Amino acid sequence: MKEFDAVIKAALKEDIGTGDVTTRFFVPLGTRFYGEMRAKDAGIVCGLEVARRTFALAAPGSRVKLTKKDGASIRPGDVLMRVEGPASILTAERTALNFMQHMSGVATKAALFASVLKGSRTKIYDTRKTLPGLRLIEKYAVRCGGGRNHRLGLYDMAMIKDNHVAFAGNSADVLGARMAAMRKAKPGLKIELEVDTLAQLKAFLPLGADVIMLDNMAYADMKAAIALIRSYKGKRPEVEISGGVDLKMAARYARLGADRISVGSITSGARPLDISFEARTK
Repeated sequence: MKEFDAVIKAALKEDIGTGDVTTRFFVPLGTRFYGEMRAKDAGIVCGLEVARRTFALAAPGSRVKLTKKDGASIRPGDVLMRVEGPASILTAERTALNFMQHMSGVATKAALFASVLKGSRTKIYDTRKTLPGLRLIEKYAVRCGGGRNHRLGLYDMAMIKDNHVAFAGNSADVLGARMAAMRKAKPGLKIELEVDTLAQLKAFLPLGADVIMLDNMAYADMKAAIALIRSYKGKRPEVEISGGVDLKMAARYARLGADRISVGSITSGARPLDISFEARTK
């Protein structure tokens, strides 16, 4: 998990600052501790490896034993991790817990959406609605929960949304020219195009987008749109549904046969799982 070192170090610096004054004045030098992380909620655990790395960076000489793996189902009372080490494990514990609780919450929410789509062709995707600085951490958690990652940022996939369409004057000719220029400048770049109406879909389908997003459309219009795309004789894009989708809506939309449903609340609305860390002297 060294790829997350920059995020972990920033979190530790934020919490520790010039030093853990309480542990310094209340714990005698040389004291050794043993601690356990335990689940207090049911869900999908994630962030164990990040927590292990947090202890390695903030509590040198500590020993961590994981009793679960990222992506595992957990129940209240399950021991997730055992830690032995110097007093600095008390310094590291809150940062380690913060990562684990948040990442487990994201993974659990992703798993709920993935479960209601099970058996269909539709897959659940996250969005860019992530906490600043924590995108890679959160997207890793989505994968642990059985979800898939949408683009990582503004650089690795083009997403032509309603504002971009408006700036193109809602013109298929202008959009087509700009998409062609984009493909010439960025060969291999995936292009997604958002449509809000059936009229837009009919006008923009021939432009050759890799993904068509049906954004906030009525159910009947989505059904008609997907039928139109599936019967199209030219390049057929993947179909994505988006726009305030909850679990009940996701299960219903899956029956339409879309390829993707993207849900921002997987990351932006995930409730952290309750996980405790209890330590005692050895």
